[in-house]
Amino acid sequence: MSIRELNAAGISDPIVRMSYLRCKELNKQYGKTYYLATLLLPPSKRPFVHALYGLARYADEIVDDMQSGKTETERAAWLRDWSATFFADLDRGHSDDPICRAVVDTAVRWAIPREYFEAFFTSMTMDLTVTEYETFDDLFTYVYGSAAVIGLQVVPILEPSEQAAFTYAQDLGIAFQLANFIRDVGEDLDRGRVYLPLAELREFGVTREDLEQRVMTAQLREALKNQIARVRALEEKSKIGISMLHPAAQPCIEAARILYCGIVDEVERIDYEVFIKRATVPMRRRLGIAIPAWFKARKARRQFGPGAICASEVVPR
Repeated sequence: MSIRELNAAGISDPIVRMSYLRCKELNKQYGKTYYLATLLLPPSKRPFVHALYGLARYADEIVDDMQSGKTETERAAWLRDWSATFFADLDRGHSDDPICRAVVDTAVRWAIPREYFEAFFTSMTMDLTVTEYETFDDLFTYVYGSAAVIGLQVVPILEPSEQAAFTYAQDLGIAFQLANFIRDVGEDLDRGRVYLPLAELREFGVTREDLEQRVMTAQLREALKNQIARVRALEEKSKIGISMLHPAAQPCIEAARILYCGIVDEVERIDYEVFIKRATVPMRRRLGIAIPAWFKARKARRQFGPGAICASEVVPR
């Protein structure tokens, strides 16, 4: 994160600036597609989005850090203590934690509701104990907190013109997460988890035991096609919401939509062989989306300005 970005965002405290820099590094390290899309935002917006994704990535690493030697109980205690610190700091409006400091600053500046963060930490806690979901309704509670609320947190920063933008952001966040689940079936099994609704898998003759064989079958291909259809339906539904954001922010979210939902295109391209290949959007595709979006973003900033810095000028949730 450049000094120009921090200055443009009105972040002047040296210690707070260091926290934003740390969050940016987490976003860059663990969320390469998100990070690329964030660079399309006006400089004054980027630090805040990096902060929110930094929180999400750090908590996710606590939950998934099975290489540290910590037991599930120890990781649960770590997450519980860290989230308690975050909420105490959020209530008082500032933090001394190197990650929470930037997130609290962002939440206060943009009046982001506490309930979004509560839902997020609930889902992170679920990851420590819940290993499967019977129906999509069961899964929705997890997905809402792990993905939908991230979109809801970001919307105020992107200055929506209509309150409906929040609903569409939720749909897009869920589409992103479901695309992840389809791509990462094998990796999630390594962690003892299945994020595909078991009842829906059974409709195609697939059980959890079948998944654990890690062999692609005709039945599983059909089941994955069904899951991909949901991703595309949510993606299509969410498109109108992008037009409700500040014009300078629209190219960023549009690029993120194409690139992240494009994961399911890559699953199809590898013939659904998710156990032996990783479905990744090729760099040429990323650049083919990012470069035109960058020019659109620059044009929008010249025409409409970078947007407001204060939350008082945006539509409240």
